[in-house]
Amino acid sequence: MLNHDEILDRIQKTKLIEDYVDLENQLQPSSFDLTLAKVYKLSKQGSIDFDNKDRVISDTEEIPFIDGWVDLKPGVYKIQYQEIVNVPKDLVGITICRTSLSRCGCDLSNGFWDPGYSGRGTAALMVHNQNGIRFKQRAKVAQIVFLPITEARQLYQGIHKGENLK
Repeated sequence: MLNHDEILDRIQKTKLIEDYVDLENQLQPSSFDLTLAKVYKLSKQGSIDFDNKDRVISDTEEIPFIDGWVDLKPGVYKIQYQEIVNVPKDLVGITICRTSLSRCGCDLSNGFWDPGYSGRGTAALMVHNQNGIRFKQRAKVAQIVFLPITEARQLYQGIHKGENLK
């Protein structure tokens, strides 16, 4: 796993992570904090199959922040991170939920970031707390860790490459 100095070096030299809010505050001993940019409610059913011929990603509707805050009731939401992550051919990334979310009765889907992925990632946010939760825009919600691998022979070319960059 990359440590603080290695992540910082990669950010400065190769733009491993871009569009962060506060580099010093988000850089952790062995991870990087990702922040909340957008929240969506799921508005239609999705479909998952083996070879993606019949895959349908669920439609969503953005939930606006009001005065910089969004209040969420119990349920499942899609979130988008603020940061752009550019995974090189010698790393993979894994995102995990920050413990402060768990302590508030929420969970975040873990994510695997393949070599070659570039974009503003998304995740599923589960609000289990019967009282809901309130998020400020740019709140720290996930940590991404980077693991070195033998150089990938094939880079990610899936539908999510370049997502949310416009």
